[in-house]
Amino acid sequence: MTKPRIIELLLVTTLPTMILAQGGLPSLGLVLLTLVGGTLAAASANVFNCYLDRDIDQVMNRTKRRPLATGEITPRAALVFATVLGVVSLLWFALLVNVPAAWLTFAAIAIYVVGYTMILKRRTPQNIVWGGIAGCMPVFIGWAAVTGSLSWAAVALFGVIFFWTPPHYWPLSVKFKKDYANAGVPMLPVVATDRRVAVEMVAHTAAMIACSLALIPLAGMSWFYAAVAVASGGWFLWLVIAMLRRAGHPERGKLGAMKVFHGSITYLTVLFIAVAVDVFLPF
Repeated sequence: MTKPRIIELLLVTTLPTMILAQGGLPSLGLVLLTLVGGTLAAASANVFNCYLDRDIDQVMNRTKRRPLATGEITPRAALVFATVLGVVSLLWFALLVNVPAAWLTFAAIAIYVVGYTMILKRRTPQNIVWGGIAGCMPVFIGWAAVTGSLSWAAVALFGVIFFWTPPHYWPLSVKFKKDYANAGVPMLPVVATDRRVAVEMVAHTAAMIACSLALIPLAGMSWFYAAVAVASGGWFLWLVIAMLRRAGHPERGKLGAMKVFHGSITYLTVLFIAVAVDVFLPF
């Protein structure tokens, strides 16, 4: 229910952000406190999501084996578990890190649980676009944990993840669009053609690359980060454009949606590693 593989990806963005905010390696204690608190918060949001979506999880092949869908765990137990995780995570940040990080953590949980799961997911194809803001919040939380505030550099990193989220998640939705259709969830690939999905993915990817490059002047990044941002961004854009070309010409073969999905994870990991490494380079 806590979806640990998703949490891993969130933490991959948090540590490099903290390193950039510090201008070096933050204290090990602060890093551990922030990562543990972030894990608790993300776990809480994910369990709330499983609780609220247990009805549609039962009809989707991808999710029908989740504990709430199978009845292995009762809804009441899941709700208590999610609440405890959430409360502990907020107290953890407020008492052991700082209050701004705690408020940002509260916002992240609220956006995912209320904004995405309860309001957007079953009502609009733009659900993952705006609901994806929750996945951007670890950048703000990590930055605030170090500095007690935010900056334009943090906003640029936030923008990278915000625009990255649709071209990351829509390919997965393409693969499982029958599941989403059966569950009545209007993910964009369910209600739009493959070509429209791919066009929007290209637009989001271009905006994502722009945000990654905006970080160079905002944070004083070196040529190393600039080279990685351009190369990795260009590579991922090529993957998305290739998907668009196949969407317009089915005779060229399968869309290759999962190749884009896995490529998106590689891109984000490489970019944020470059963010962290760049801080320690002597130029």
